[in-house]
Amino acid sequence: MDATYRADLRELNELNFSRFDAKMSERITELRTDFDKRLTQLDAKLEQRLAELGASLRTEFAQGLSQLKGDLLKWMFIFWIPTGVSMIGAAVGVIALLLHR
Repeated sequence: MDATYRADLRELNELNFSRFDAKMSERITELRTDFDKRLTQLDAKLEQRLAELGASLRTEFAQGLSQLKGDLLKWMFIFWIPTGVSMIGAAVGVIALLLHR
């Protein structure tokens, strides 16, 4: 191979590499743009779903807390009514014994 042919081949290879590099850079830029777009969409969907989940959990928590309060009030009366009745009965019995003497 002579020097002219080598120089022409080298020049042609450098030109082809420059074209390849430009196309590769363009494709990488397109991919990054597409990736950023999809990531933004995914982020928006994730934020929306998290907001929905938070609202749902708050609603369920409030309902559960309300149910718990109702159950607690019910059990409080179930406990204190017999206790109060037995205390009144014991007081009546003590008074009856004191008056009977």
